[in-house]
Amino acid sequence: MKNRKPFFGGLLVGVAVTILINAPILGYLGVRKVGFSKYGFTKEEEIRVDGKLKQIAAYLDRYYVNGVDKKKLIEGTYAGLVAGVGDPYTVYYDEESFERLKVETEGTYAGIGVIVSIDPEDQLVTIVSPFIGGPGEKAGLLPGDKIIEVNNIDVTGKKLDDIVSMIKGPEGTKVSLKIFRKSNNDVFNADLRRAKIDVPTVAHEMLDGDIGYLKITGFDQVTYKQFMDAYKDLQQQGQKGMIIDVRNNPGGLLHIVAKIADEILPEGLIVYTEDKEGRREEIRSDDTKKIQVPLVILVNGNSASASEILAGSIKDHRVGTLVGTTTFGKGLVQNIIDLEDGTALKVTTSKYYTPNGTHIQDIGIEPDYIVELPEELNHKIQLEPEEDLQLQKAIQVIREQL
Repeated sequence: MKNRKPFFGGLLVGVAVTILINAPILGYLGVRKVGFSKYGFTKEEEIRVDGKLKQIAAYLDRYYVNGVDKKKLIEGTYAGLVAGVGDPYTVYYDEESFERLKVETEGTYAGIGVIVSIDPEDQLVTIVSPFIGGPGEKAGLLPGDKIIEVNNIDVTGKKLDDIVSMIKGPEGTKVSLKIFRKSNNDVFNADLRRAKIDVPTVAHEMLDGDIGYLKITGFDQVTYKQFMDAYKDLQQQGQKGMIIDVRNNPGGLLHIVAKIADEILPEGLIVYTEDKEGRREEIRSDDTKKIQVPLVILVNGNSASASEILAGSIKDHRVGTLVGTTTFGKGLVQNIIDLEDGTALKVTTSKYYTPNGTHIQDIGIEPDYIVELPEELNHKIQLEPEEDLQLQKAIQVIREQL
C-alpha cells in the first residue's frame, strides 16, 4: 500500500479556504503512481500534452519580457491542470497555501494574539482587537493601533499576509513592533514574546429573560471545547432558552460540527454523503444528549458548509427554529490529498445531504422565519441589539415557547 496517498485530515466541505474536515473518516484515496492512461488518457494524448507544455515553456522562456520564474511557471501549470475540471472547489495548493490551510484548520498558531486588517483610509495594517490574555493585550496594544515596523523592517505598503507571516513565529521567540497610536499621535516600540494562541471562535452571554446567546464564527479544532465551555456556563447560569448564531460563519471541520450537533440532537442522522459511485457515509448522533430548552438558530446568506449542516440537522429533527435569511447553499464535499512534497489537492468527491435527504447545493436552507436586515446594516461588523431585527425575532420566538 505504499503507493497510496493519505488524505490530510479527510473529508471536507467548505467555502473558499475554509474547509470541513471529518477526522473520523480518515482514509486513502488510492491514487497510484501510474501513467495518464490509467485515467482515460491515451498514449497519444499524454505525448501531445507533454510536448505542448514544453513548447509553451520554451516560448515563454525565450520571449517573455520580464523573464520567467521557472518555479512559479511549474506551480502555475499544476494549478492550471486542476482548474481545468471547472470546479471552483477543486484546487491545487502550493507549499505556502497548503501550510496556511493547515494552520487555519487547526485554529491554533504561535503569535501575538491580535486580529489585524488593512485600514482602507491609510493602507496601514491596523489592530482590530487583541485576544484576551494574549501577548498583544498584555503588552497594552489597543484597537486602532497601527503596525508600521516588524523587527525594524518597514511594513507600510506590504501585503497583509506577508506582514502576518513576519509577526508569527515559533512559540517563545520574540518579535519587535513599532506602533503608531493615532489617538494620541504617539509612536512607540513594543517587544513581545510569541505564544500559542487558540483563535476564539465562540462568544457567549446571557440576555434578558435568561436567554442564552452563543455565537460561532467558525468550526476549527478548538471550537468544540470553546462551545462546551460556553454551553455549560449558560446552563449553570440557568438559561431558559438558547440562541446559536452562525450568521456569516463560512464553515469548518465536519467532525467538530458533528460533535456540537450531537450535544443538541436526539438519536438519529446528522448528515450523510454520497460519492460518484453512490456509496453512502452517515454521521449519526447518539441518544445520550438532547437540548432541553427552546432553541433558535440565526442564519443568513453567508452561513455555509458546516453551518448549514448544523442548521439543516436541527431543522430536520425539529428541535429548533431557524431565523434569518436563506443560507449560502454549499452541499459539495471535498477531500484534501497530501501530495507528500509540501503541496496538496482539494478535490470535490461527493455531495452531502441533510437528514431528510435534501441536497442544498445552490439552494441553501430556508429559515422558518425570514427576517431581512436593512441594507445599510448588512455590512456592519457589530450590530447593536436593538437594531438587530433577526436577533430580536429569535428572542421573541423563544419567549413565545416559554
